[in-house]
Amino acid sequence: MDEQVPDREDLLTRISAQTRRHFTAYALFNQTMADCLGLHLTDLQCIGLLDLEHEPMSTTEVAKLTGLTPGSATRLVDRLEKLGLVVRQADAQDRRKSLVAMAPGARAQLAEAWAAPWQAFTEALADYTDDELTLIGDYLRRVTETGLRTTARLTSGALAVTPFHA
Repeated sequence: MDEQVPDREDLLTRISAQTRRHFTAYALFNQTMADCLGLHLTDLQCIGLLDLEHEPMSTTEVAKLTGLTPGSATRLVDRLEKLGLVVRQADAQDRRKSLVAMAPGARAQLAEAWAAPWQAFTEALADYTDDELTLIGDYLRRVTETGLRTTARLTSGALAVTPFHA
């Protein structure tokens, strides 16, 4: 008996379902990771993003990356600074502003915290070829960019959704 090859609509439906499962599982993982480290979820997200940046960023940029208000982002940076995970430094272009960067040693702490989880994720990718990993990386980049654009459209009201009502 020949196995029926799914058509494009079926494939996209399956990807949509797996994407929603992935988002939920990853949200749960991130919350659990934050709890294990004694951090707020947004704190973990912030240091994860700062770790990817090569240059310090303003608190306003932190707010945009995390989806927080400027005041909430300032409180987030205050918490991270108190924990010794970030430092504030004067902006060379505008001395009235301060920039936020990972504190010395914080990258090593973050790497240590992520070592076991990253090993598990690496093992999940072990059977993929380099070409397949390239494709997975491209997919993740594209859906990340799409998610950020769609979030901006939702936030601005350019994309409307109907709220649920009881």
